[in-house]
Amino acid sequence: MKVKKAVIPAAGFGTRFLPATKSMPKEMLTVVDRPVIHYNVEELIEAGIEDILIILGRNKEEITNYFDRSPELEMLLKSKGNVKLLEMTERVSEMANIFYARQKEAKGLGHAVACAKSFVGNEPFALVLADDLVYSQTPCIKQLADAYEKYERTIIGVQPVPEKDVDKYGIIDGSALDEHVYAVNALVEKPALNEAPSNVAIMGRYILTPDIFDMIDQTTPGKGGEIQLTDALRLLKEKEDIYAYAFEGKRYDTGDKLGYLKATVEYALRDGALSEQFSAYLKTLFEK
Repeated sequence: MKVKKAVIPAAGFGTRFLPATKSMPKEMLTVVDRPVIHYNVEELIEAGIEDILIILGRNKEEITNYFDRSPELEMLLKSKGNVKLLEMTERVSEMANIFYARQKEAKGLGHAVACAKSFVGNEPFALVLADDLVYSQTPCIKQLADAYEKYERTIIGVQPVPEKDVDKYGIIDGSALDEHVYAVNALVEKPALNEAPSNVAIMGRYILTPDIFDMIDQTTPGKGGEIQLTDALRLLKEKEDIYAYAFEGKRYDTGDKLGYLKATVEYALRDGALSEQFSAYLKTLFEK
């Protein structure tokens, strides 16, 4: 069964970027010339996803406005004959079938995913965490969706991380089946280095089966009263096999200031209109 639906949770407060996120969603922070969430929607479209649900919190109207039509702006650009910018603006509002749901309380990622139950129905779906950007030749979600078509079980996107960083991630204990695929034996949330079963970390990309919703319902709230997706996945593992896919591509954590700056610089260096001048500018900084 092909994956045709996707969910993007975008309800967090973005406290690591205060005070900027006091008045704007962290998902709307721009990397070069478009918001982070725009890149994630593009990834899903390129992977063949047809319908996308964005889970919103309060004061996230900027996201819905961004993907909506802007008649006044379009009329202004048309009157000035700026065809290129007009086409770019119209393309944003036409790029996907986007739907919205409200997470009324900030009760964790598992709770946010549960808000998508009626949208998903009885289909597998992609889950993309909005803070994570992945630059790759083949869209990351397509890599996972192709693996799902083979195994027809939950697929978790993973990559190895330096051992000193394992306490920042969910870590899998897995048995390698081939170059990219692991059979997941266990999942450990942010373990100490001496307790980590591996250095293979969960990286904000999933293909989930609808069985996850029953597991979320059975998940006990943890620290701060939040319902964690990792805990629900542990329950699912007791019922059926779960696989992890070591995807190809470079992942950026744009929810972290350093990660955000790395993404901005490297995406700018890949931009044909900017790369030469920007590269030259960066070189001058190290010549001083």
